[in-house]
Amino acid sequence: MKSSGSSKEIHLVARPRGEPRQSDFAVVEVAVPDPGPGQVLVHNRFISVDPYMRGRMRDAKSYVPPFALGAVMTGLSVGEVVASQSPDLAAGDIVLHDLGWREYALGTAAAFRRVPANDAPLSTWLGMLGMVGLTAWVGMLEIAALKPGDVVFVSGAAGAVGSLAGQIAKLRGAARVVGSVGSAAKARYVCDELGFDAAFNYHEGSPAQLLAAAAPDGIDVYYDNVGGEHLEAAIGALRLHGRAALCGAISQYNADEPAPGPRNLGLMIGNRLTLRGFIVGDHVDRRPAFLAEVGGWLAEGRIRLAETIVDGVENAPAAFIGLMRGENIGKMLVRVGSD
Repeated sequence: MKSSGSSKEIHLVARPRGEPRQSDFAVVEVAVPDPGPGQVLVHNRFISVDPYMRGRMRDAKSYVPPFALGAVMTGLSVGEVVASQSPDLAAGDIVLHDLGWREYALGTAAAFRRVPANDAPLSTWLGMLGMVGLTAWVGMLEIAALKPGDVVFVSGAAGAVGSLAGQIAKLRGAARVVGSVGSAAKARYVCDELGFDAAFNYHEGSPAQLLAAAAPDGIDVYYDNVGGEHLEAAIGALRLHGRAALCGAISQYNADEPAPGPRNLGLMIGNRLTLRGFIVGDHVDRRPAFLAEVGGWLAEGRIRLAETIVDGVENAPAAFIGLMRGENIGKMLVRVGSD
């Protein structure tokens, strides 16, 4: 246990304009505190890096408050309790929390959630078995109401949520799953490793034309992680009573001005389409059912874990910048270490 010394943490020091830069962040060293009554000290093992964080870097009203300047970047982490002054958690417990991009986190026991004991790697609690996995599962099965035999299109298919959403669709009986990705290597990966039926590199043409080639008879379900031209292409391809789960719009997160909306929304009327946005925090009651199904698939080897891991909390800003550029496959994580 490290009861004294220093801990690195990442602060947001400037609000990005356009693409985030290293200078928007600072690595700050602080003393490692001892827990007081009711508190626990946690040594983080993995830190989550997520696209939604880009929106929180703006000083604008949203479903979550913006990050404060000069303060630690908050976000999900998984770590080990190394000192406890609470009867609710003991040294050695593995916990999840939202205290952010830092090596050590101190808080009351209520700020931490103990991870169930199983053989899953710790990183999965920030990915497949965490909020990322719940987002993919809820979005595909409950928001988009996937049915066996559906033809499914997933944008951002090599990302954290998209890579799982496509696999979930296949495991639940989709007839065909098509993915959009940002490189030929990613297209091969989602087909060869994750079981997608087809994938295209959106840099090679317009999403509408590429989707029409990959799903010439149209689609029934669209899982949207990208927005913009991808959403417009999906609306054009959705068949009668098609459904779309709107999870993210990463193509627009760095834009300083609002992007034009899809130009074909009129198709929603004649085709009786349903486009539904959602926030996973509204669906945490579904966690037990999600863990039972996806945890079972993981234990049986039926679902593949996709991760990109960057070492060192000081490299969290670079990991985030890389995420926004599409340099990751699967969940982007920062591994803090085990000292």
